[in-house]
Amino acid sequence: MSGFNATIASAILCATAIGFGLAAPAAAQPKGQGVSKTEVVIGTHTDLSGVAAAFGVHSSNAARMRFDEVNAAGGIHGRKIKYVVEDSQYQVPRAVQAGNKLLNRDKVFLLLLGAGTPMNNAVIPDAIKAGVPNMFPLSWARQLYEPFHPLKWASGASYYAQMRGAVKYFVEQKGKKAVCALYQDTDYGREVFEGARDQTAAMKIKLVETATHKPTDTDFTAQLTKLRAAQCDLIVLGAIIRDSIGAPSTAKKMGWDVDMVGTTATFDLNVSSAPGGATEGLYTMTQIEAPYRDSPNPAIQQWVERYRAKFNTDPNPAAQFSYVAADLIVMGLDRAGKDLTTESFLKAMESIQGYKDIFGGPVMTFGSSKRHGTDAVFMVQVRNGRWVRVTDSLS
Repeated sequence: MSGFNATIASAILCATAIGFGLAAPAAAQPKGQGVSKTEVVIGTHTDLSGVAAAFGVHSSNAARMRFDEVNAAGGIHGRKIKYVVEDSQYQVPRAVQAGNKLLNRDKVFLLLLGAGTPMNNAVIPDAIKAGVPNMFPLSWARQLYEPFHPLKWASGASYYAQMRGAVKYFVEQKGKKAVCALYQDTDYGREVFEGARDQTAAMKIKLVETATHKPTDTDFTAQLTKLRAAQCDLIVLGAIIRDSIGAPSTAKKMGWDVDMVGTTATFDLNVSSAPGGATEGLYTMTQIEAPYRDSPNPAIQQWVERYRAKFNTDPNPAAQFSYVAADLIVMGLDRAGKDLTTESFLKAMESIQGYKDIFGGPVMTFGSSKRHGTDAVFMVQVRNGRWVRVTDSLS
């Protein structure tokens, strides 16, 4: 992290975004790269074949779906959207390679929905150096929009805020007294840990025990044995998909009935429907309802059917988040007008106030000093293999 912080600080000092009152560096594109009279190029680095492929495949599908809808209607101000997706396999070196290709060969106008906290951390300095906006990454890490930078945009509540809200809820509403943390030893996992650590400190209780694991780990016996010995009654999870299944599944095999709560990175239909009820009872934080075909929301039902017709599979929550992100980009491109530049696009995005998505998600508002759409978040739980909402907003 120290290397990243040094790099980003240097980039902020010597590579400012276009039109913000300082001279642009030689590497930046004052008009914005990736724009012609007939086309605007948007790029995504995401996981299509690694441990988070369930997120990446559906995420890029949903963005493509929204852009295809726009292109079928004639584009935006005469421009079609060219959408380029590169596979990072949820590995930092591959994400850097993919980011370099998108920035330097494809000359993308903006990066969208980059998957993974460590991967975004590695790619963002190069994007800033090139003067390319990093828009709505498929990660809810604080550092992807803090400290403020004109080119860094995000949507939902951070993992840190989510975990603080979760711990507060369980301590105050469920009487939990022995909070513990099991998290990936990554930038993402450490942010989850920090949220739990800071909230327990604020409530003057102890974070009793911690354990870490690798994103690819499948056996959590040693970690959970350690946490069980500490008599934990709540485990906060810094996990994504496989480990969000593996941790509660291992606890059940050990005969340990302990509450676990994850972040938006846990909110996936593969997690809730894990075989044998492995994740039954698991809690997680989110800002949007799960996309079920029998949803009481007609807009969700219709969207799910459109997605199924296009991709021959059911969408997951990552697809919802990403469709919304792509829709926000479309709105920004439209408001920027025919003379599309990086500066006009950013100002257009700043003008978005009170945005409401079709899924009933939280209202999002941006501004000249606000690059983060909303802090609204609520809790869901796996019940009978489905995600069910169990709280009002905890923000």
